[in-house]
Amino acid sequence: MDKINSSINAPDYSTIYRPVYFRLINPEEEESLKALIKSNPALTIYDTILSQLAELIKLNNPQKKLSPEESAELISKHAGTDTDKYGVWVYFPWSNKLVHTLDEQEFAQVRTSRNIYKVTPEEIAVLQQKKIGIIGLSVGQSIALTLAMERTCGELRLADFDEIELSNMNRIKVNIQDLGLNKAVVAARQIAELDPFINVICFTDGISLDNIADFFTSNGKLDILVEECDGIDIKILARIKAKALGIPVVMDTNDKGMLDVERFDLEPERPIFHGKVAELEALTPDQLTEKLNKLTIPEKIGYLAKIIGYENLSEAMMKSVNEMNKTIVGWPQLASAVTLGGAMITDISRRILLKQFSTSGRYFVDFDNLFQDEFNTITHLNGDNDTH
Repeated sequence: MDKINSSINAPDYSTIYRPVYFRLINPEEEESLKALIKSNPALTIYDTILSQLAELIKLNNPQKKLSPEESAELISKHAGTDTDKYGVWVYFPWSNKLVHTLDEQEFAQVRTSRNIYKVTPEEIAVLQQKKIGIIGLSVGQSIALTLAMERTCGELRLADFDEIELSNMNRIKVNIQDLGLNKAVVAARQIAELDPFINVICFTDGISLDNIADFFTSNGKLDILVEECDGIDIKILARIKAKALGIPVVMDTNDKGMLDVERFDLEPERPIFHGKVAELEALTPDQLTEKLNKLTIPEKIGYLAKIIGYENLSEAMMKSVNEMNKTIVGWPQLASAVTLGGAMITDISRRILLKQFSTSGRYFVDFDNLFQDEFNTITHLNGDNDTH
């Protein structure tokens, strides 16, 4: 109870991203919950435990069409008459909401029931033990939420030092009241309100030489690294660390649906970035950091171009690169591309974790190539600019 009380009494909720749990079968936690409700008249309470139990009972009796009376009788047998004490009450300090829900095992059963049999119950159990780390929560936020929504892992580690700005809202799903909050914290709160039983750990200072070991190995080694950060130094340092630990890396480039997969778990000698920056991989972490810290913006763009390849950039992105720090101040990222990245990374991560995909490489889901405008293509080939 000390942990619960310390969370409730914390003076600054802006940095809290972990919910507080009250299981009323424990008398001390029941008293703590009563005290919270009594001292917090503005608290909003949501109690839909009966409908959740009805759904659970329905799932456990798939071949029966239960009448409301039969369902109520089965709920009573399963949960008893005092349903207030069934499951868990979850308090979200940042939104001052209290929600009554099924406890973890039954919650996960119901929430993933529509995954079956695209993902089998046995596979769901395997995925629940997996840990995924995400560096960079601009593109990474959509990935984190999709991973959590599909329950592709049981733990997420989120690293980003940056705060939400108004211009981020073109592709990051946040509210205007989230402006100024750390990106990792905002994502962690969203995940908690989606599924309070996924363990989320935030690294709000981003990744550095000081904490990179903790990010990769504290509380158990990561099973996958999702790298989506802007800094070229962290992109390379993170891959070197992942390679040393035998952790696969996946990255969505957010242009032309480009997805990179590096299976350092299966190919321990594989060069990072498919061998495109071999000269940097030969440096020690200190040497690499020193070298990259001295790079000018054009030099950093040059390395990114070498890693990604100008030939792999869309026409719009190529124009944007040439306009960096001239007419624009940041990389363009569209919500549609970011959402696609969340889907691609989640799909490939699930298949890697379930040993259904074992290849390294660079892949494209390029909508410009997939969906051709036949009329415009014919017109262009004929040299006819008259569209009337």
